[in-house]
Amino acid sequence: MSNTPIARAVALAALGTSVTVPTIAQADFIKDSKASVELRNFYFNRDFRQDSPAPAQNKAEEWAQGFILKYESGFTDGTIGFGVDALGTLGLKLDSSPDRSGTGLLQRSSSDKRAEDSYGDLGVTAKLRASKSTLKAGTLLPKMPVVQYNDTRLLPQTFSGAALNSMEIDGLTVDAGRLYQVNQRDSSDYEDMTITSGAKRNIKLGDTTKTNEFLFGGLTYKWTDSLSTSYHYGGLDNIYKQHYLGLVHVLPIADKQSLKSDIRWAKSNDDGGSNVDNKAFNAMFTYALGYHAFGLGYQKMSGDTGFAYINGTDPYLVNYVQIGDFAMKDEKSWQARYDYNFAGLGIPGLTFMTRYVNGDNIDLLTSDKEGKEWERDTDIAYVFQDGPLKNLGVKWRNATMRTNYTNDYDENRLIVSYTMPLW
Repeated sequence: MSNTPIARAVALAALGTSVTVPTIAQADFIKDSKASVELRNFYFNRDFRQDSPAPAQNKAEEWAQGFILKYESGFTDGTIGFGVDALGTLGLKLDSSPDRSGTGLLQRSSSDKRAEDSYGDLGVTAKLRASKSTLKAGTLLPKMPVVQYNDTRLLPQTFSGAALNSMEIDGLTVDAGRLYQVNQRDSSDYEDMTITSGAKRNIKLGDTTKTNEFLFGGLTYKWTDSLSTSYHYGGLDNIYKQHYLGLVHVLPIADKQSLKSDIRWAKSNDDGGSNVDNKAFNAMFTYALGYHAFGLGYQKMSGDTGFAYINGTDPYLVNYVQIGDFAMKDEKSWQARYDYNFAGLGIPGLTFMTRYVNGDNIDLLTSDKEGKEWERDTDIAYVFQDGPLKNLGVKWRNATMRTNYTNDYDENRLIVSYTMPLW
């Protein structure tokens, strides 16, 4: 039998369906199950443009093919229903070399920086459902303000842990759980978690640099169809703890016009083993007019350090964009964004986005000079709507980033993806 991660995932899912679950209770378990495989072809090119001092690497450039198999069962009958999910991933090298590796697409050797020919993983998640509450244990893809898994490369970042999601009270969503380890997007090995540091964040760790405990909890209440508020807590044991408040409101203005307000505030402090001290205010206001959308964002960091989040994850910040997060110590940044859906011109499936983010007031720590940076991004995407290529997606992502304290970047990503339902 094939021993690839995808083959093992299929076999395990089938085994869980046919053996683990009693036959009498299989109806919903099987009937409500679904499986799909995503094919993701990814080309990544990042040029390091700084002249002096010369960067250690001139560019990072790789091409790879990814396969992401997802299986989700239904639940067995009864007051407490049992189910199982599986996630199989496989990444294949198409083009790379030691002097161009490090794009985040492929796993590479730490000794010679050579990308592996293939890598992947199999993740299994057991789940229990009672009423409107679901408990999951195993492989998780968390997506909350205090921890958001990264899926911006070939394969998604995953976590091991347990998570409870409950919606017993109308309008109220409750989340709680613990994460144990992380499998980064370019790795097939689970490891303990640590905090994002480096650059001009001024984050320093004591004796504890990694931990296998991240506790989280959150409440989100939907007051009306257009207004929701939230509170979330996240704590990386002995490194930092974080409180996050959020408000999202959509104000209808006229036919096909609305104003969306997305306001976020976070407070992060050390948990005995670091110097984390940060307050982050950020907000995004988006005016939708037919097929157009115009956005303005603002983000401000204050405190002794930059923003705190688990290494490798996506920070929940409005100015976290293609390359930068604009979350250095004391940084202030603003964003202007424009989106257009070409369905308005009779081309459904074609979308366009461009944005510009400018940050300043960065504490350079070793200099009285003010740190500054800016980034310009453009995304063009098309999903075929019919014909033999229906649901095939093509996306080009271009970014330019310039700073006065680290490397400058010119970056292009070309992603071709297709998700095929298996049943």
